[in-house]
Amino acid sequence: MSNTIINTDKAPAAIGPYVQAIKAGNMLFSSGQLGIDPATGELPEGIEAQTRQSLANIDAILMEAGYWRTEVVKTTVFIKNMADFGKVNEIYAEFFGDAKPARSCVEVAALPKGGLIEIEFTAVK
Repeated sequence: MSNTIINTDKAPAAIGPYVQAIKAGNMLFSSGQLGIDPATGELPEGIEAQTRQSLANIDAILMEAGYWRTEVVKTTVFIKNMADFGKVNEIYAEFFGDAKPARSCVEVAALPKGGLIEIEFTAVK
């Protein structure tokens, strides 16, 4: 089985020695997606804007790889402040609708570039 690197300019470029995602067989594994706007390279202000942008970045990667949101089976959400859990949940629920994947959510001490949220996913065709 060969792996395929997934890369799109509609999501921010990796800021380290990694790729946006890897397709391995029928599975797609993403790197964590900060809420960075790919057009500006900047983080928008606030947890709501960063959550929406992180999910938009996920959408761009899914589309580039030929996957749908409904094929996401697992996410991990890293948030800077657990007090933002409710706000994140509202936006996350809107994004995934009825196709809710399994999920873990953890509070972290810090994220790259001072981000407030980072989300990674696994999808299966």
